[in-house]
Amino acid sequence: MKQIILASTSPRRREILEKTRIKFKVVASDYEEDMNLKLNPKELAKELSCGKARAVIKKYKNAIIIGADTFVVLNNKLLGKPHTTEEAKKMLRKVSGKTLSIISGLTVIDSSNGKKISKATETKVYIKKLTTSEIDDYVASKEPLDKAGAFAIQDLGSTFIKRIEGDYLNAIGLSLYELAKVLNKFNVNILG
Repeated sequence: MKQIILASTSPRRREILEKTRIKFKVVASDYEEDMNLKLNPKELAKELSCGKARAVIKKYKNAIIIGADTFVVLNNKLLGKPHTTEEAKKMLRKVSGKTLSIISGLTVIDSSNGKKISKATETKVYIKKLTTSEIDDYVASKEPLDKAGAFAIQDLGSTFIKRIEGDYLNAIGLSLYELAKVLNKFNVNILG
């Protein structure tokens, strides 16, 4: 059995992959993301997930490498991660009452033969109209700092979500549905 490598240190991706019955190892990818590549959001997600997987593949001769990248898009523009409370408040005002796309890129590569599959999955998230006090209170929790789009769908930020269309786990960072389909093409069954 080939070793399975998750080329990501995201605690959320790790938790999602731990829901499966496959044994895997987490290896940090030193890939430098370039969010300014002139690609549409889905192609960018695939490119970044592939870059993360390729950065780790050099260390393993006989492994299945999983790379993933997730970001938030509003009106075809990427929303980054706010680093200050003012940036977080500004971003939350921008997403208030809007529909966001959370796009995750997934790339799986077999290091023994170079076989590669990349996919991008989109989940639509409908944000309610936020009041100034809701924004202030949420930012005071520190949760929106360093979160794409300034909210965490799986934590307090979920109180702002009217509805979701698509894969919830994709919106957190890794679609188990898509991963299972792709890994099946590498003869890996996530059910054990």
